[in-house]
Amino acid sequence: MSFAEYFSGLDRDSLSMQLYSTTAADVEAALVRPRGDLKSLLALLSPAAEAYLEQMAQRSVALTRQRFGAALNMYIPLYLSNLCANECDYCGFTMSNKLKRKTLNSDEINAEADAIKRLGYDSILLVSGEHETKVGIDYFLSALPLIKPKFNYLAMEVQPLATDEYRQLKQAGLDAVMLYQETYQPNTYAKHHTRGKKSDFLNRLAAPERVAQAGVDKIGLGVLLGLDDWRLDALLMGHHLAFLEQRYWRSRYSISLPRLRPCTGGVEPKVLLTDRGLLQMIFAFRLFNQELEISLSTRESPALRDKLFALGVTHLSAGSSTQPGGYAAQQTQLDQFEISDDRTPAQIAQVIRSQGLTPVWKDWQGQWSN
Repeated sequence: MSFAEYFSGLDRDSLSMQLYSTTAADVEAALVRPRGDLKSLLALLSPAAEAYLEQMAQRSVALTRQRFGAALNMYIPLYLSNLCANECDYCGFTMSNKLKRKTLNSDEINAEADAIKRLGYDSILLVSGEHETKVGIDYFLSALPLIKPKFNYLAMEVQPLATDEYRQLKQAGLDAVMLYQETYQPNTYAKHHTRGKKSDFLNRLAAPERVAQAGVDKIGLGVLLGLDDWRLDALLMGHHLAFLEQRYWRSRYSISLPRLRPCTGGVEPKVLLTDRGLLQMIFAFRLFNQELEISLSTRESPALRDKLFALGVTHLSAGSSTQPGGYAAQQTQLDQFEISDDRTPAQIAQVIRSQGLTPVWKDWQGQWSN
């Protein structure tokens, strides 16, 4: 059974009703046995669980320290291109936006990689708009040999690819693929993705399985919080995570919980996710899966990020630029979305140390810090 088949059998209306009819007793029962139990995850994501946030926080901290120690892994995105053949109304790269387009050439890729190395990073996330003819597998296979020798851990967040293409990228040094569904609610997905291959909901839904079949070390899932009911989207992502882990257990898994941010031509959130709601999600997923890596982006404010460092996240970006060429030579009108936390990596690392935690710049070496 594929996840698309599994997903078609889920009664999303029923799951939504269960979320909003969950009682305090249901939450207390979930707290007793949360690990790997989708019914418990539902209860911990419900409005009823808000009253148990402090208890969830304490357990989240304990479980995170038990599994990951004091380490917080640092990574940074390198934007290769903002060309895009899709129409997505929440993204600054959307095809109809009249912004300057740029795809990095070999010299520019090397300059960006060198600038990032000077910041202290050894773990990098390659990002691009989705334009398979100009920024597709051939481009990626030409870019990875330039980048991989400079970084020990290389992840990608690009358009869905075929299984064989993921295998080629793995042979070229790819370690992880981040591939976010944006929303697991098909009608909402169709509303926000109106043109291009990204409008194919089922193709995107199936892509993480292709990544797993290619034997990639880590797979990242995510939803764009604000497009629809975040509680239901998070729960459906939990189903996706559980499905993949049961069938493709050789890969590691991570999740990202980005909130909708302002961008050129962007949309307002349909459902507002409060800071407490974001905390609840992080705690719920940590209790559900103690091995799970949870990423925190620069979309969040400095004050909130400082509070979250010790509460369950394991990976975070710092000093990020969302524009191609943004590290070696600052550009204008190339950004995907607005950054909220614009502190330097060194400043973030100091905050992390002040909390008794360790900033880790290499994915595979736990105690090497800048």
